[in-house]
Amino acid sequence: MKQGAICIYSGDGHGKSPAALGEAVLTAAAGGSVVIIQFLKGKGLKDTEFIHRLEPEIKIFRFEKSDVNFEELPEDKKHEEILNIKNGLNYAKKVLSTGECDLLILDEVLGLIDNRIITVGDLEEILSQKMEDTRIILTGITMNDEVCMLADDVSRIETHKFKRW
Repeated sequence: MKQGAICIYSGDGHGKSPAALGEAVLTAAAGGSVVIIQFLKGKGLKDTEFIHRLEPEIKIFRFEKSDVNFEELPEDKKHEEILNIKNGLNYAKKVLSTGECDLLILDEVLGLIDNRIITVGDLEEILSQKMEDTRIILTGITMNDEVCMLADDVSRIETHKFKRW
């Protein structure tokens, strides 16, 4: 992943967040700093406790309060979580504008577009805050051409079913 690149890991296959986490570990091992902000994860990554042991090189944040997946929340709780999510997005802007890290991972941020919490324009405005050499990884299941235009690299992770002999 080149300096200053914006990358997308998308698709219906499993492994988008772990792939981003691998980049985080590589960045930290090379002496860089990483900030991970999770969205729409319910309880978050299963490996969160382990990741916290990698601080201060890798910092992980989750602004949502509920452990229930966003889609399963009642409307009043969704409204509350949207406010929490927007706090997370504001933090992402701050991280980018101050150059706080070498790599920022916005985990499941593309799901915010799917759920109509933000628009592609909102995401573009956040990304415009980045310092020239800060790398960004965006993850999520669904992406469209408008989102792809924001990225330097796009990786599609799919599940392939095949016949076993």
